[in-house]
Amino acid sequence: MKRAHAAPSVTSLPQSPQDEATHRVRRYAVTMGIRTVCFLLMALVQPVGWWTWVFGAAAIFLPYIAVVYANAGEDSTPSSVESPVQQIEASAAAAPPQTDDAAAVFTIREHDAGDDPIDEDPKDDAR
Repeated sequence: MKRAHAAPSVTSLPQSPQDEATHRVRRYAVTMGIRTVCFLLMALVQPVGWWTWVFGAAAIFLPYIAVVYANAGEDSTPSSVESPVQQIEASAAAAPPQTDDAAAVFTIREHDAGDDPIDEDPKDDAR
């Protein structure tokens, strides 16, 4: 038997849209189930008293509450998503040691396979 394992969360990302939609549908269904129970209690409980009016009011107002409650998704709560910006400040880089400018310059040239790089004079390519 295979077991579905949830991947461990390594960041503080919000819930996936599919999981959030499933959660919203579940909240709506539970609230509407409570509304159905209130409607049945209103119709079936005898004798008529103050509780009948409470069940009736719940049966009337719970659809609105169910929609508002289901649509209040995770976006209404503050999220603590981690910033991808580097968290630790790097120390200032040390200044490179002073060297002779001629010794610090490297020239790299590409040559075709047929060219002989030894025959060329590097002073001819002054650009």
